[in-house]
Amino acid sequence: MLKKSTCLFVVLLVSFGCFAQTLLQPSGLMVDLVAASNYQSVNGYTIQPSAANLLNPAVQSVLIGNKNPAFSWEINSNAAGIVQDAYQILVADNEKALSNNTGNVWDSGKVSSIQSAAVLFKGAGLKPNTTYYWTVRVWATNQTEPGKYAKPIAFYTDSVLTDHKLPSYPSQITDQKPVVFTRSNNVYFADFGKDAFAQLKVNLFSDTDNESVTIRIGEVLDANGNLSRKPGGNIRYAQYKIDLRRGLHTYKIQIKPDAVNTRPAAVKIPVYIGEVTPFRYCEIEGYSHRLKAEDLTRLFVHYQFDEGAANFHSSDSTLNAIWELCKYSMKATSYLGTYVDGDRERIAYEADAYINQLSHYAVDKEYTIARKTSEYLIYHPTWPTEWILQSVLIAWNDYLYTGDIRSVKHNYDNLKAKSLTALEDSTHLISTLNGKVTKEVMASIYFNSGRRLEDIVDWPHIQETDGFVFCKYNPVVNAYYYKSLTVMQKLAEDLGNVADAAYYGKKAVAVKKAFHQMFFDPKQQVYVDGDTTKHASLHANMFALAFELVDARYQPKVLQFVKSREMACSVYGAQFLLDAIYNAGGGDYGLSLLTSKNDRSWYNMIKAGSTITLEAWDNKYKPNQDWTHAWGAAAGNIISRKLMGIEPLAPGWTSFSVKPQIGNLSQASIDVPTIKGAIKANFVQNEKSFQLNISIPANTSAQVHLPMKSKKYQVWQGDKKVRSHTAGQWVLLDNVGSGDYRFKIEYL
Repeated sequence: MLKKSTCLFVVLLVSFGCFAQTLLQPSGLMVDLVAASNYQSVNGYTIQPSAANLLNPAVQSVLIGNKNPAFSWEINSNAAGIVQDAYQILVADNEKALSNNTGNVWDSGKVSSIQSAAVLFKGAGLKPNTTYYWTVRVWATNQTEPGKYAKPIAFYTDSVLTDHKLPSYPSQITDQKPVVFTRSNNVYFADFGKDAFAQLKVNLFSDTDNESVTIRIGEVLDANGNLSRKPGGNIRYAQYKIDLRRGLHTYKIQIKPDAVNTRPAAVKIPVYIGEVTPFRYCEIEGYSHRLKAEDLTRLFVHYQFDEGAANFHSSDSTLNAIWELCKYSMKATSYLGTYVDGDRERIAYEADAYINQLSHYAVDKEYTIARKTSEYLIYHPTWPTEWILQSVLIAWNDYLYTGDIRSVKHNYDNLKAKSLTALEDSTHLISTLNGKVTKEVMASIYFNSGRRLEDIVDWPHIQETDGFVFCKYNPVVNAYYYKSLTVMQKLAEDLGNVADAAYYGKKAVAVKKAFHQMFFDPKQQVYVDGDTTKHASLHANMFALAFELVDARYQPKVLQFVKSREMACSVYGAQFLLDAIYNAGGGDYGLSLLTSKNDRSWYNMIKAGSTITLEAWDNKYKPNQDWTHAWGAAAGNIISRKLMGIEPLAPGWTSFSVKPQIGNLSQASIDVPTIKGAIKANFVQNEKSFQLNISIPANTSAQVHLPMKSKKYQVWQGDKKVRSHTAGQWVLLDNVGSGDYRFKIEYL
C-alpha cells in the first residue's frame, strides 16, 4: 500500500543547512490509534495505571481486543528532509526485557519501510487479559545508525481477542468550580463559564433534619440575568429539591433521565458515570448558611481530549472566538464516546458524524471516537438518502487521516452497499423514486427502521433548503453519489481490488457526465434542482462545487450564483457551502461568512450566549433545537482545512497540501495535529508580500501554495531566491520535505 518509490521527496533544504546527523527517538506512540494505551480510571476519574488494576472490576481500562494490533509513531525531529528508511518494533510481556532492548514477544527486526502508521503486529499470538509493553526505533535518511528506542508504553489486552475490535477510552470526569459566584435575595448563583454535560455536587450544612433547599441548573439566562426557567425548545433547565440531613454533607444531584434521549435507539451513558444533563448555570435557593464557590463542583463528563494538540489565532478576534467555540464543542459533546445529535435524542446520525469527525480531527489527534461512530452507523443507519452515502465519506476520512485501512477492509462489502449503486438506473443517476428501493437493497444497508428512504437536501427539511424543488432525480443526492464513487475507487485501489477500482472509476465518469447533462441549465449557467424543474437553489450548486462536479469553465458563474444566495442553508449545509466556496477559490467571501455577524452566523451563536455550537443558526429557525450540537461546528474544520488550507493528500498525511486562503487577515497561525506529528504554520501578509513560516513533520512532504496576487513576483526561501511554478492563481512549491521553513512571495 505504501511504496517507498512513491515517497521519495524532493527536499528543499532549510536555511540553516543540510541534514543534521542526530539520533532520532520516536514519540507519540499509539496502539490501534489509542495514544494513552495504558489509560485507566475508576468511575470516570483517572488513576495511576497498573497491570494489577486489570484484576479489579471497579477499574475501567483501555483494552486492545485485536489479535494483531497496529502500532503508530511520530519521528520527533524538525531537521530537514527526514524520511524513515526502516523501523524495528519490540514487544515484550515485561518492562525489564525492553530495558535490555529485547522483544521477547515480538522483534520485528529491521524492516525497510517508510510506514510509521498502522504497522501490524506479526508476532506469536497475544494472550487475553495481559499487559504488554512496546517500543520502536527508526533509521532515517542519510543515517547509517538507528535512532534511540522510544520510551516504552504499556497496553492491556481484552478478555477476548478477535480479528477486528475497536478500542475506546472510558468516559472521563473533570471536576470544575464556578468562575462566577454571587448571592442575591437569598439565592446563590454560580456560573461555570461554559456549558457542559455534567452532574453537580454541593456541600451543604444543616442544624436539623427537616430543612430543604431548591437547586436549579440550566443553560440559559433570562433577560434579567437570572437562570431561565422556560428556555424553550430542547434547551435544558431542571429543578431539584434537596432534603438536608443534620451536619455537613456532600449531596450529588441525581439527574432525572429524559424520556426521549433514553429511548432504546439512543446511545446510553455508561452505568459507572450515571445520567448527565447539559448546564452552565446553577441557583441554590433557601439555604440559610454561608455557601462558598468551592462548595460547588460540576462533574464535566467527556472523552479523552488533548487541550494543547491544536491552536489557532488570527488578526480577527471574531474568527478566534469562533475557533474556540468549535474546538470546545468537540470536547463538550464527546460525553457518550460516540458522536450523537446533541442532547435531544442522543442518536448517531451520519450527517452529524461527518462534520463532527472533520472538526474533531482539526483540534485533536484522536481517531477512536470517529471510528467507533463510523462502524456503529454501518449497522444503525438513518433515513435520508444522502446520509447513507455519507458512511462512505466518513470511512474515507478515517483512512485518509490515519493511514489505517483496517476499518475500511473489515467493512468493505458494507461500504459497497452504502454507495447505493443498486439505485442507479439507465440515466446513470440514482433515485429513490425509480422502483429500485427493494427489500433486498434496504437489507444490504441494514435499514430496518420502518421508514422509507428519503432525500433530505438540508435540515430542517423545508425551512433551510432555499426553495429546493424535489423531483425524481435530485442533484444533491447524485453529487453525494458521485463523491462516494470516487472514494470507493480509491479505497478499492489501496485494498488491491483492481476490478472494483475500475468499476467505480467507470461509474464515476458516467455519473459526472449524466449529472451535467441532466442538471446544468446552459441558459442560467447554473445547476437546477431536478429533472423536471428550472428552479436553481443554493444547494444544487454548492454540492456540485463541493464535490468537484463543476468544470473549470463554469466555476466562476456557479460560484457567483452561490454567493448571491448567501447563507441560505442550515448549520449542516454550511459545511458544504464553505467547502464549495473555498474549492472554487472564493476565500475572501468564505472569510466574510465565517466572521459574519448577522443572525445566520457562528457569531450569533456566541451572542445568544452559547458556548457549544447550536443545532440551528437561531431559535427562530428551529424552535425545538438544542444548544449542544456538534454538527454546527463546521467552521472549526473549515478554518483548518480551507482558510489555512492544510489538508492531507495521501492516507496518513504522507503528503499534504498547504493552500491558504486567509482573505484580508493580516496574520494567522495554526497548529494542526496529525498522525505524523503537528504541522505548525504562520501566515503574515500585506499589500506587498505574503510570508509563510511552517514546520513540516518528519516522514511527510507538502505541496506549498503561495497566493499569486501579481503576475510579477519573486519567491524567497529564507534569504535565498528559489524557483517555482504557477498553478492557476497560485505559486507552487512542490514536494517540500520535512523541516522548518520561511517562504515569502514578494509582489513586484
